Amino acid sequence: MFNKKQKQRGSMIEMALLATFVMGVLILTLAGFAGTADAKTTRIKDIVAFEGVRENQLVGYGLVVGLNGTGDSLNNSPFTEQSLIAMLERLGVNVRDQNLNTGNVAAVMVTATLPPFTNQGTTIDVNISSLGDSESLQGGTLLVTPLMAADGEVYAVAQGSVNISGFSAAGDATSVTQNTPTAARIPGGAIVERELNFRLEDLDTVKLSLRNPDFTTARRIAQAINGFSASNIATAENPASVVLKRPSMYAGTIVDLITDVEQLPVEPDQIARVVIDERSGVIVMGSDVKISTVAIAQANLTIKITETPQVSQPNPFAEEGETIVVPRTDLEVNNGPNAKLAVMETGVTLEDLVTGLNRLGVPPRDVITILQAIKAAGALQAEITTM
Repeated sequence: MFNKKQKQRGSMIEMALLATFVMGVLILTLAGFAGTADAKTTRIKDIVAFEGVRENQLVGYGLVVGLNGTGDSLNNSPFTEQSLIAMLERLGVNVRDQNLNTGNVAAVMVTATLPPFTNQGTTIDVNISSLGDSESLQGGTLLVTPLMAADGEVYAVAQGSVNISGFSAAGDATSVTQNTPTAARIPGGAIVERELNFRLEDLDTVKLSLRNPDFTTARRIAQAINGFSASNIATAENPASVVLKRPSMYAGTIVDLITDVEQLPVEPDQIARVVIDERSGVIVMGSDVKISTVAIAQANLTIKITETPQVSQPNPFAEEGETIVVPRTDLEVNNGPNAKLAVMETGVTLEDLVTGLNRLGVPPRDVITILQAIKAAGALQAEITTM
């Protein structure tokens, strides 16, 4: 027999265990809600581009030498010959008015991407593409090539041995080519000689450019930033940009402010859109695509004609008769007996639409036509973009 104190102690232990259990269930439930919320949100840095933080395209013209007879033919590529003569003259060799007949040189275009805020002396990768009738750049070396930006200034200089991912081989009766032997790459083949004259830390305001412009997303970004800072430092100017101002009492620079802001979670929004690539038959539909009530039918008419002519001959020893060809035609008409008529109700989601079209046995090519017809009927509540 338990006394009264022992019973009270047992009840208190049971209540504590019950409270622990309820708290565990509550934590798991909140974690589930948090996981669901995180699945719908993304960081600001993943959906915007910050003003001034951008890449710059570089381009240059150069020569690749050391090819094993697979370079440009100088008769068909006069620019290669002129470039070769000019290069040799700069090196003190006068070959003007001489008959040059070398197949070891190729004129190429050199391209590269200058990352944002790249320091002087940093190396970047370059891509090389043949400009003339060169057969292959294998084994070649790119000579010093200045790389210019859109402002005409030289920002990098490229040089080095080229690396190609393709090859070409030929015999008397056949030939084989894999990938593109006239395109090459030099990892770290260019040295940055000039830095961009732009200091982000000196700015008092910076513009956030949305990669997918949308009014709702821009407003949510501004609200998230203002809620984080407890002040109105962000304003949605339009669906494509949000202006961020550095607070007067903020101790850090604009770089520090961007670092704090870019990690904030935001739930992006977008319009319902259907993207169609008619060349490959690829269809991509957003999750918000809906259709109104509409009936869809898909059927094919197939006519098959088979000719099996037969030869008719008279009986042996017949007094009269001749051999003739008797036509035999087999005509088959198929109206698509498996075709069905499906009705899509109002507010049908993407999943319901795809399921209904699959039940009809509709191939992707016909789905494109059906979607365009639904849009023309005013039943598709989405924008169609054709690539």
